[in-house]
Amino acid sequence: MENKIIKAVLFDLDGTIIDTEKYYRMHWPKAFAKFGYTITDEQGLGMRSLGNPYVEEYLQNIFGKKIETTEIKNYARSLVDESVKTNGLELKDGVIDCLKFLKTKNVKIAIVTATAIERTEMYVNLANLNNYFDDIISAKNVPFGKPAPDVYLTACEKLNVKPEETIAVEDSPNGVMSASRAGCNVVMVPDQTEADDGLAGRLFGNIKSLRDFESFVNDKNIIFKK
Repeated sequence: MENKIIKAVLFDLDGTIIDTEKYYRMHWPKAFAKFGYTITDEQGLGMRSLGNPYVEEYLQNIFGKKIETTEIKNYARSLVDESVKTNGLELKDGVIDCLKFLKTKNVKIAIVTATAIERTEMYVNLANLNNYFDDIISAKNVPFGKPAPDVYLTACEKLNVKPEETIAVEDSPNGVMSASRAGCNVVMVPDQTEADDGLAGRLFGNIKSLRDFESFVNDKNIIFKK
C-alpha cells in the first residue's frame, strides 16, 4: 500500500474531543419547548454541527415557517453549561492519548468547529488542552457553516496545507459532509449515532474511539509530516 502523507489533523470539538453532544441531545427539546415548539429526538440530532444558514432552513422545514432561533439556541447553551458545571467537562475516550501521539509526529493539529471561538477557547482551557493545538477555526467566521466545506477549506488555507494532506476527525453527519466536501480524509468517531451507508462511503476510516487512532493510522501506512 502506498504511503499517505498527512501534514495536519483537524478535530471537531463537540462530540469528538469533549463529551457535550449528549447534553445538547438532552436539552434541545427542552429549549424548544420553552418557546412553544416541539422537536423529536431525531430532529434534535439533525442539528449536530449544523451551521448558519442551514439551521434556519432545517427548522423551517420542520415547523413550516421561519422561527427566531437566537433565544432558543442561547437557552439550550445555558442548559448545557449547567450540565457541564454539574458534571465537569468530560473528554471523549482516548483524546489525551491521541493528542500526545500526534505531538510526537511533527504534525499540525487544529480544532475545526461549529462552536464560536470564545466558547471553544473556554472549553479548551477548562480541559487543559491549550498546548496541543496550533489553531482554532470556527464555522461562525465563514459564510456557510457545516455541512458546507467552507470551514475546512479555511482551516487548510490557514495551516498552509492541501485538504488531501489532512485527516479530519468528526463525530456527526454534518461534520463528515463538511470535511468530505472540502476534500479531507475523514475519520469518523461516531457519537450518538453511527454512520449510515451513504455517509460511510465518504469515510477514510471509522473507529470506535480516539484510543484506536494510533493503530488506525499505522494500519493505513500514514506518514506525518509538518
